[in-house]
Amino acid sequence: QITTVSGNEFLLQSDIDFLILDWFHAIKNAIDRLPKEQRITSRNLEFKLRRSSSIELLNNLDTESKEPKPEHRKSLIFRLNYSASDTNDRNRVKSRLKKFISRRPSLKTLQEKGLIKDQIFGSHLHLVCEHEKSTVPQFVRLCIKAVERRGLDVDGIYRVSGNLATIQKLRFVVNQEEKLNLDDSQWEDIHVVTGALKMFFRELPEPLFPYCFFEQFVEAIKIQDNATRIKSIKSLVKKLPRPNYDTMKILFEHLQKIAAKESVNLMSTQSLGIVFGPTLLRPEKETGNMAVHMLYQNQIVELMLSEYSKIFGSEED
Repeated sequence: QITTVSGNEFLLQSDIDFLILDWFHAIKNAIDRLPKEQRITSRNLEFKLRRSSSIELLNNLDTESKEPKPEHRKSLIFRLNYSASDTNDRNRVKSRLKKFISRRPSLKTLQEKGLIKDQIFGSHLHLVCEHEKSTVPQFVRLCIKAVERRGLDVDGIYRVSGNLATIQKLRFVVNQEEKLNLDDSQWEDIHVVTGALKMFFRELPEPLFPYCFFEQFVEAIKIQDNATRIKSIKSLVKKLPRPNYDTMKILFEHLQKIAAKESVNLMSTQSLGIVFGPTLLRPEKETGNMAVHMLYQNQIVELMLSEYSKIFGSEED
């Protein structure tokens, strides 16, 4: 989300990380070319972009409210007279809000009391599996079955985005533990199903390829000899926790079926690597090597699809 100096707001959205990176560089270059007096100060830019807690936002309320705003952006709620009494009233309200927010029970506390159910989206993979008493989340299995029934021949499957509002609706249904039927007419657009599956993996607090394995996979993909590279990747895959290994195996088997229909759906192993690379594995802390990491992420997924039988097969294979 971008807010300009004049108050205009723009929302840019894409599932493709390298496209987002291109947008970022284009916007940054445009800002750098502006005359110095027209630029937003780094302090204001940092406040606009970073994720703040509710209390931080309240602490910055006074600073924000003193900034001049265009007339058409003013709301009746924020039209203040700045009298002494109004200032006191605002301070009292702000103080009460701070106390309310600081005393709120944590999400973990609410879950322990049973007031909030464990959710599927945004939960750790092993917790979802423990809750379902399985090693592969049921939602992942359902999505894969639905795509293999009616999506293998669809042009751009997994590359084309579904309607975001419908995907969010599906996400809500899954998190509420309602009985899910992906053959229902409201999920008839298969891109909604694929979009929700990608969102599930994207929202894992720790990706399918755990953080502690990221650098090891990157080093393995750099190996020049193909046989040694495959052997190294296979060795790392076998060290993964059981939920990660089993989920990865069923997902890559599914994606291999997608790639087998490349002549119809136009999704090669390379295309699937571009789509799933940044979704399935990423470093715990982003560094200046983001573009380089993205290249390796794509290559790792592409290799594991191309050499699926060798990597996930038995030792004798």
